Amino acid sequence: MDVSPPIGRRGFALTLGATLLLPRPSGAQPKRMPRVGVLWPNPPATFEPLRQGLAQLGYVEGRTISFEYRWAERQLGQLPELAAELVALKVDIIVTLAPPATQAAKNATQTIPIVFVAVGDPVASGLIANFARPGGNLTGTTRMTSEMTVKHLEILKEAVPVLSHVGVLWNPGNSAHPPALRLLEPTARALHVKLSLGEVRSPADLEPSVASVVRERTDGLIFLPDPIFFIHLRRMVELVAAAQLPAITLFTEFPRLGGLMGYAPSLPEEFRRAAGHVDKILKGNQAGELPVQEPTIFEFVVNLKAAAALGLRIPRSLLLRADEVIQ
Repeated sequence: MDVSPPIGRRGFALTLGATLLLPRPSGAQPKRMPRVGVLWPNPPATFEPLRQGLAQLGYVEGRTISFEYRWAERQLGQLPELAAELVALKVDIIVTLAPPATQAAKNATQTIPIVFVAVGDPVASGLIANFARPGGNLTGTTRMTSEMTVKHLEILKEAVPVLSHVGVLWNPGNSAHPPALRLLEPTARALHVKLSLGEVRSPADLEPSVASVVRERTDGLIFLPDPIFFIHLRRMVELVAAAQLPAITLFTEFPRLGGLMGYAPSLPEEFRRAAGHVDKILKGNQAGELPVQEPTIFEFVVNLKAAAALGLRIPRSLLLRADEVIQ
């Protein structure tokens, strides 16, 4: 015979509480918040457009997504170590900016998906197999550095019709730069423009490299996109102004800071597309099966104050194509 005392209200409440404290079946566990590793060589503020792109897709930092930030501003040599830290944390995805960070992430992991942003030529750089099917664990967006560098020379020649000798600043450690230079050479020959190269491997090389192309009696300047140039963009504006050289680059921030011209793919579009890749991977897609996105929207900015300081008159045909003209 069962002689257990009846359960009163207090006993019932205790029993119910104990039941609620029992472990839930695995299928009822709340979904784990995805963690995205951020490997970024540029200042933290430059990550904001990607965060906004994810927000537009419904991701809220701290509620539906979390980020593990690793900034390498001004210390690009730390990128391999920072990439290893993100791999050790077992993040779900690593988002990288520019070739140096992307290469560091690729060297650190062959399994964690990598979404790269602003890589100039990922195929020629050896990061992916092809644009349609990147393969491996990488996908992302490209800035088309090779094609854009050719366009920069064409625009500079149009702005300065007597242009005959252009200095080109590049970083041999940036995997996107050698293929860009190879594509630039035949265009320079067709435009009857001689090229003089200046190597920039570190910030300490900026001033000597500008000085070296000035000594070559150049009458124009192009500098290829690289974190070194972007981090020190104000210094580049000063150096180019002091050298009295008309210049163009892939950073539209350059003319906004006082340089002459910038022509580049739209950053909002680029980051929006990268956010879409992150979203697809978190929903189960394989990174290597997502096509690398090429830019479709471009921005051209001209600074007429810089032109006036150079004694340069920008042709009206060029100004009509500009998205922004700084008076």
